[in-house]
Amino acid sequence: MIELRPFNKLGSADHGWLKAKHHFSFGSYNNPANISHGSLRVWNDDEIAPNTGFPAHPHANMEIITYVREGAITHQDSLGNEGRTEAGDVQVMSAGSGIRHSEYNLEPVTTKIFQIWIVPTQAGGQPTWGAKPFPKANRSGKFVTIASGFKADNDALPIRADARVLATTLKAGETAEYAIGEKRYGYLVPATGSVEINGVRVKARDGVAVQKEASVKITALEDSELVLVDAA
Repeated sequence: MIELRPFNKLGSADHGWLKAKHHFSFGSYNNPANISHGSLRVWNDDEIAPNTGFPAHPHANMEIITYVREGAITHQDSLGNEGRTEAGDVQVMSAGSGIRHSEYNLEPVTTKIFQIWIVPTQAGGQPTWGAKPFPKANRSGKFVTIASGFKADNDALPIRADARVLATTLKAGETAEYAIGEKRYGYLVPATGSVEINGVRVKARDGVAVQKEASVKITALEDSELVLVDAA
């Protein structure tokens, strides 16, 4: 099953400094029929104005992956971690038993991110944070795992979930395939460009929920950048 979720029909919020689109129920967007997709709980498409951001706030028992599409995000947390994650890089926070953090756009331009939350396999544990560059040239024409709960994905940022997050860049006409498995849940969003996924045309920032499909075949209709979550 391939379910297209067009960008213009997603839940939305406009706080002035933050313009957000919600692929799943979040904040003021409450849709009981659209709470999650397997263990994938949140996929927010955020645009953060220059010199603004999220002040310190708590999280617990959630794996939070930030994929930076444009600009950069600056992180600070109650463990003393600090870092600036820019376009092409990824950061992961395992909230564990509890952590407070802030996220600010200290850049002179709007920062655009995908914020992805995945439910962990177990509650509690020591909170952690980490960031890593994933150059787009290294994922050209193929999926690269950028965050994973599987030990075999030792080049990815670790998360405590039965899930992996992948990314690819495709030139127009290029094709990539990924085996999800009929018992797992896939969710794909093109950050840029447009693609065809198992025959379904998908535009930039549309969501695609995949269920009971052994694999997906993605063909780029124009130069595209995609993010995929494979979750239990």
